[in-house]
Amino acid sequence: MNPLHVHQVMSQVPEVDGGAIKAALRAELEDSPFKVIVLDDDPTGIQTVHGVSVYTDWDKESIHAGFSEDRRIFFILTNSRGFTERETKEYHEQIAERVQAVSDEMGIPYVIISRGDSTLRGNYPLETETLKQTIEKQSDLRFDGEIIIPFFKEGGRFTINDVHYVQEGDMLIPVGETEFAKDRTFGFTASHLGEWIEEKTDGKFTKEGTIYISLDDLRNQRIEKVKQQLLETKGFQKVVVNAVGYEDVEVFSTAFMRALKEGKRFLCRSAAALTKVLGGISDKSLLLRANMVSEQNKNGGLIVVGSHVKKTTQQLNHLLKSGLVKGIEFDVHLVQDEDKFKQETKRVRLACEEAIKKGQSVVYFTRRERLDLGENMKEEELKQSVKISDAVTSIVRDLSVQPSYIVAKGGITSSSIGTMGLSVKRAEVAGQVKPGIPVWTTGQESKFPDASYVIFPGNVGQPETLKEVIEVLEGK
Repeated sequence: MNPLHVHQVMSQVPEVDGGAIKAALRAELEDSPFKVIVLDDDPTGIQTVHGVSVYTDWDKESIHAGFSEDRRIFFILTNSRGFTERETKEYHEQIAERVQAVSDEMGIPYVIISRGDSTLRGNYPLETETLKQTIEKQSDLRFDGEIIIPFFKEGGRFTINDVHYVQEGDMLIPVGETEFAKDRTFGFTASHLGEWIEEKTDGKFTKEGTIYISLDDLRNQRIEKVKQQLLETKGFQKVVVNAVGYEDVEVFSTAFMRALKEGKRFLCRSAAALTKVLGGISDKSLLLRANMVSEQNKNGGLIVVGSHVKKTTQQLNHLLKSGLVKGIEFDVHLVQDEDKFKQETKRVRLACEEAIKKGQSVVYFTRRERLDLGENMKEEELKQSVKISDAVTSIVRDLSVQPSYIVAKGGITSSSIGTMGLSVKRAEVAGQVKPGIPVWTTGQESKFPDASYVIFPGNVGQPETLKEVIEVLEGK
């Protein structure tokens, strides 16, 4: 499958009357009784929203609190991208049972968005299959279809002619030919989303049996035609949505809300764009230092880098070369010697504390070479990676000084830092510091209440973006 030139593609896409479609969508959302619940498989799904709650557990009390909010949408951070298949199934059963129970008690219907990675990594189709089976077992609800929409403009992810692309520079690369498709846990080969569905479901759902919502129909605002396609879904049929801009998602969402009104029920598997549109979230300017850093705190900031994707390492190198922060490498390969690893973890923490107290911002980062114990040691490798993750998190958990800001790079890293390192139970999304890079304001129960916590996905931005984020936080 050939790459496409981004400018050539975009020049061929017709303009849309954005004002008209926004008004039509707004009317549908205001008339809708549905609560939108986003199950986020790592903390980066809030990349497009602001002014919404994120709950870091799925206790019934948290779900009830989410349903009770005046807001249309709330997020539950599952962090399931770091789960085994057994854990994924077990926890999604719990979530589905509790969501349905609260919905029944409060008389509020809901739409669930299973938010996955825009590069198609994650526990798919296990998550949505588990939600479907559990909810249908517990209630009279029957799901007619599943919406697949991995479009995410801020990250350069576009779906064109049913093929999903990742932008690299001026080129759009079919996703199946990127490093993300070679993921050790969630790898795949297909770029055509119908073929990807067939691959992931082991042929249970086929390319030919998939419904495709075309760019042509979306760009020409054929809302009734798209709605009719949705009304024809049955048997949890998959619906692939093409998109190159938010206007496409808005047209689709208008048709989607009208299909819900006529009694159809869907689960959604999407990247972060659909959450913004169905949540009715307005655009907001990027956050500045004054929005995130208190002038009362004279300490340095803290950056944690755990992700190992190529883009993260490039960004880390740009940051280190800039001289903006002090760099401390965490030799996580020492994990195989318990005593040495404890000493190394303590060394890194104390070095961070010393710099922060002096007003010097610091980045600690895991050694860039992956720990590879060989083909026959995959299970042992997984155990060691859990120990490494725990140690990376413990450095924040055990800090004796509050940094002026905290940045975590990588989805799994930012989840464990947020939930275990900072003990956040509920956070509010303040906005984004750069496109696709969200910021939490931590709750009162956390280690550092009302602190700004920047969640920087591993696969977002250009080589210099991490440096640019730190420049904003440092007021440079």
